[in-house]
Amino acid sequence: MENEKAISDVKPLFNIPKVPAPIAQFLLRVPISILFLQQGFSKLPVAETVAGFGLPYIVWWFVAYGEIGSAIGLIIGGLLGFKYLIGLGDLITRFSGITMTCIMTGVIWVTASPDLQSMNGFFQSIKMVLLYDYLHVSLYFAGLYFALAGNAKWNS
Repeated sequence: MENEKAISDVKPLFNIPKVPAPIAQFLLRVPISILFLQQGFSKLPVAETVAGFGLPYIVWWFVAYGEIGSAIGLIIGGLLGFKYLIGLGDLITRFSGITMTCIMTGVIWVTASPDLQSMNGFFQSIKMVLLYDYLHVSLYFAGLYFALAGNAKWNS
């Protein structure tokens, strides 16, 4: 027993430095914001693109500008949350995440198969969304992450 080393005494094989959580989280914000900006700008001008989906103009307007606004809010919330306006940055981040989650819920609902009359059709539709609509599902869960987690905290 005396010759055995404690697990805490074992040296790691590689000493990989850790990036602080707010910086690592900010690196996640950038590509998500770029994707949301791309999705939002692809819907502009609103009057010309609304006809293809059969949605009311006001819904399309909120989706387009909601995607652009939530992408900008995600970046601004991260920048404000670095050191100074931590509470405001966290609030903007969470609101942007909620907006992203709501928009992606609607997008997934609208693009899902219309055969939702039976339970078999419902499960087939969910399976198709999870297997083939991975962009919107990924953006949904990214928005859900920021809505629930907010800004990462600095270790003192």
